[in-house]
Amino acid sequence: MSSPSAHRRKRGFRKGAIAAASLGALVAGTYAIVAPAGAASTTADQPHVKRMCSQPSKPGMMACLGLVRTDIVKHQVAGANDTPQGFGPDDLRKAYNLTGDGAGQTVAIVDAQDDPNAAQDLAAYRKQYGLPDCGDGCFKKIDQNGGTNYPTADAGWAGEISLDLDMVSAIAPKANILLVEANSANMSDLGAAVNQAVKSGAKFVSNSYGGGEDASDAQADTQYFNHPGVVITASAGDSGFGVEYPAASPNVTSVGGTSLTKDSSSRGWSEKVWGTSAGGEGTGSGCSTVEAKPSWQKDTGCSKRTVADVSAVADPATGVAVYDTYQSNGWQVVGGTSASSPIIASVYALAGAPSSGSNPASFPYKNASALNNVTSGSNGSCNPSYLCNGGQGYNGPTGLGTPNGLKAFTG
Repeated sequence: MSSPSAHRRKRGFRKGAIAAASLGALVAGTYAIVAPAGAASTTADQPHVKRMCSQPSKPGMMACLGLVRTDIVKHQVAGANDTPQGFGPDDLRKAYNLTGDGAGQTVAIVDAQDDPNAAQDLAAYRKQYGLPDCGDGCFKKIDQNGGTNYPTADAGWAGEISLDLDMVSAIAPKANILLVEANSANMSDLGAAVNQAVKSGAKFVSNSYGGGEDASDAQADTQYFNHPGVVITASAGDSGFGVEYPAASPNVTSVGGTSLTKDSSSRGWSEKVWGTSAGGEGTGSGCSTVEAKPSWQKDTGCSKRTVADVSAVADPATGVAVYDTYQSNGWQVVGGTSASSPIIASVYALAGAPSSGSNPASFPYKNASALNNVTSGSNGSCNPSYLCNGGQGYNGPTGLGTPNGLKAFTG
């Protein structure tokens, strides 16, 4: 089993990645990651991306986990006969064999800071793809206290909010969407926003952010994520092999990431682990150094909690279409496990509200055969090898697999 020190080197506050980004770009296999204000410099055949949010600077601070392509020309408006680049709702629903529309369910999105254009950008995305209009009140935005005293606007988190809202719309187009904006990216504020989402009636709560594990995580589990009968999803991370919080919490469904490609198979799609064997980029995975192993998780390579549980598309090279106009120019292609978390939360919503007192993170383990097992790809180097490589059965980067219908997400 990998040592705790090895995990610390891969995650923490990603100091190595930040240093490399400050020099221009972190080139790792398929694309270059650059700081939010920077521009990538890499070869023409590699996608260029930048992180939407700055990396955490101290314990307890979180970063959103969205990666936006910078090598694709953005368009403020797409015509009626135009198709934005990146996967849209029909692609995602077909790839994951999804049925239903989420009517009657409320999916909450928890993010930091404010997106002043959230409602209008969501309306533009839905109109482009012919989804039901939210003019009937299906979208609501509140602050972490349940009111309308919104926090300071932030362009990076606004892009994250657009990604999250668009993914819920794509997967569960008739679900109600509740956006809860935390005052800051501190775990205490984000945690308060999670509690507010549940208090406000959401049975499905997506968290597209993460930071380094520390000794306070067990307390945060009790304060913010102990909500039996509520689906809480969390992104596994974008920096390759290594574990982040809150994805490591046993109270959440930890969501890894894949590269999704159309092909000529009977399914019509194929997936592999998002990342490279060199590590440093791709979905997070591995052994928690803090969190106890839940009873329903049976892999033997980690004595504590293993990340991830399930997965969905996250690779920016096979990214999703998103519409964002707050200090941005409209249509863009986005990836990161920030995409896979709201996708999985919305798949749960299609499957229906979980039973009272249940831990929905355990549901896929009871129905693993109802998932697309991801058997290839890697997000780094590890021992035992299943923690960072695709393979038959459970593996760290993609968990039990990706949705193939709804059976794996019912209690």
